[in-house]
Amino acid sequence: MNSLLTDLGGPVHYVDFGGPKDAPPLVYVHGLGGSHLNWTRLAPLLADDVHGYALDLAGFGLTDPLGRRTTVAANAQLLSRFLAGVVGEPAVLVGNSMGGMVSVLAAAHTLGAVRGLVLVDPTLPPAAGAKVDPVVRKQFAIHAVPGLGEWSPRGVLARAARNSVSRRLARVPARTRVSYVLALCFSDPARIPPEIVDAGVALEERRATQPRRAESYLAATRSILRGVARAEYARSLADLTMPVLLVHGVHDRLVPVASARAAAGRHPHWRYAELDAGHTPQLEVPEEVAAEIRPWLADLDHARKTREPEERKEHA
Repeated sequence: MNSLLTDLGGPVHYVDFGGPKDAPPLVYVHGLGGSHLNWTRLAPLLADDVHGYALDLAGFGLTDPLGRRTTVAANAQLLSRFLAGVVGEPAVLVGNSMGGMVSVLAAAHTLGAVRGLVLVDPTLPPAAGAKVDPVVRKQFAIHAVPGLGEWSPRGVLARAARNSVSRRLARVPARTRVSYVLALCFSDPARIPPEIVDAGVALEERRATQPRRAESYLAATRSILRGVARAEYARSLADLTMPVLLVHGVHDRLVPVASARAAAGRHPHWRYAELDAGHTPQLEVPEEVAAEIRPWLADLDHARKTREPEERKEHA
């Protein structure tokens, strides 16, 4: 696993997990508050089949925003630049949570750069009647206020939200913050490997000097909340032309499984699987996630090999 930097309108940190020579590329895209660490349990399980990359989106992990926007749309553009500038050939995207939304938008607006999508508990339009965990509802309600003029009542609330996140970053120990997030994302906290906690704490401590962390996080959060309910996002999902594998934890507290089932029902050509896990199955049950991805990748590769001779005949 090589840690690298590239310049894509500013420095972008990514990890090259390696893979066999001439293996097809696969790019892992983390969720809100996540990083390349979100893929350290899954990537080795697929290393015999793909050449894996995991980038840190702007404002997360080790990619300092440096004045760049950290919204979902902006990071979708960053992902598109990563595909063109680093990967250099059509890739499979594996996106979790916000990373699923980022991947969908990148695939919808970057023709030919994405040959398949694996959506792992992605941000999805809410299903009618889906129950939202009260802890999650409260947390996102606090962060949902748009940062309008500082003079306005909403501006006051926006400052309060920003100050709340800043205080948490300053006052709550990194280990406590990491443990809380993992407990929210796992269905069974007993499944959390100690090395995942330790790596997350080390990264949090390394990020301590990054400026505007609260603003970056809140901008991303608000863009998710604004975008997920819009008709444009539903159309982006409906317009996907590449094969899609949707994998969802039945105990997900952030994106209820009812929303995944509704999405699978609207898109019957997608492959759909449910797992005994929470919001981050790639960390909680990586072997089960890999078991869903491997045959899907094999079918994708078979379809590509079948199609290529036909395309060569057409151009002959």
